Amino acid sequence: MIGSLISDILFGFTGLISIINPLAVAFVFLDRTEGMTNAERDALAKKVSINSMCVLLVAFFAGTPILHLFGISIEALRIGGGLAVAVSGWQMLNAPDVRTKEATARNVDADNAMSKAFFPLTIPLTTGPGSIATAVALNANRTHKLSEFVTSAVASIAISMLIAIAVFFTLSHSARFARYLGIEGTKVAMRISSFLLLCVGVQIMLTGFSEFLIPIASAR
Repeated sequence: MIGSLISDILFGFTGLISIINPLAVAFVFLDRTEGMTNAERDALAKKVSINSMCVLLVAFFAGTPILHLFGISIEALRIGGGLAVAVSGWQMLNAPDVRTKEATARNVDADNAMSKAFFPLTIPLTTGPGSIATAVALNANRTHKLSEFVTSAVASIAISMLIAIAVFFTLSHSARFARYLGIEGTKVAMRISSFLLLCVGVQIMLTGFSEFLIPIASAR
């Protein structure tokens, strides 16, 4: 049982962490928190990580029933969420480089960023449709046998906590990553992250479209 639990945790964590890619999200986070102090950025990173853990827990334990309740398919989740991610990446890719130095402007930016801790910083930038769909799929075949249900539940909680820790660590150290890269290196990393975010959004949409169209094409 313990071996199966560890295997489930490792499998779920590696699958989700590769989709979330917190290192790339860190540069997006840094761009969205420009002008904030380290303490403010840490507080926001903590909020985003907790939100991410809650989103994954909801996806693990109630994802399938919620989608069925509202009549939303996994394909629709991928297409809609992918569009949101792609639009965000496009906006960041074309945003001008603006460095605000006045304290009043910094406070406005901090308040604005804190208000966006859930959307779009948590959803869809961190735990987007790809990670939500993956979490739903991981527990889609959960059985009602008590021992297997308990193992699956413990694994889901452990995976969500590990993801939250990884997200908090990378987001809270985003400014340190930027210092290592320098000003120009950070600008390049942010543009690359924005472009990758755009590509991820498009890929999620394409996956949703293909999953929707393949059964139609097969029926013909």
